[in-house]
Amino acid sequence: MTLTLVLGFAALAFVALLALLWSRWPAWLKGLLVVGVTLFYFFADDLVHSLWGWPSSDALPARFVLLAAVIDEPSAKRPGGLYVWVNALEDGKPNAQPRAFRLPYSKDLHALLNESMKKAREGVSQLGTSEPKVGRTGLSWLRPGSDEQVVKLGDLPVPQLPEK
Repeated sequence: MTLTLVLGFAALAFVALLALLWSRWPAWLKGLLVVGVTLFYFFADDLVHSLWGWPSSDALPARFVLLAAVIDEPSAKRPGGLYVWVNALEDGKPNAQPRAFRLPYSKDLHALLNESMKKAREGVSQLGTSEPKVGRTGLSWLRPGSDEQVVKLGDLPVPQLPEK
């Protein structure tokens, strides 16, 4: 799949090169072609990274089950990050496919994830919620990124079995 994307981009770049060298297009149109192909490269690079299983920097689902967490503490050379593997809950049921997310490092969230992972190792599943930060200005129709949300974790309620 990724080889197909790389070859497709190489073919697009080759056609753009031919258009730049041998066409009689005006200079502004050639410049627009260069800008368009450059922007497409960055879009395709982001797409390939999401296909390879890199953690998403998108916002966490509104409700999820925490499966695992890895903490990368910041240093002088790296900003650090919190990596979580979650299963989104839809209609009270977990999705079939879990997803990895990258959250910016914060000490509060680091401590919360440590406590939740200790409970998860003891067999207590952890339910998480994420909400947009209060007081954020901007367009309401845009979905917040991972740095613009409040994450809360707690114990997953024990399912009630029906009486016999």
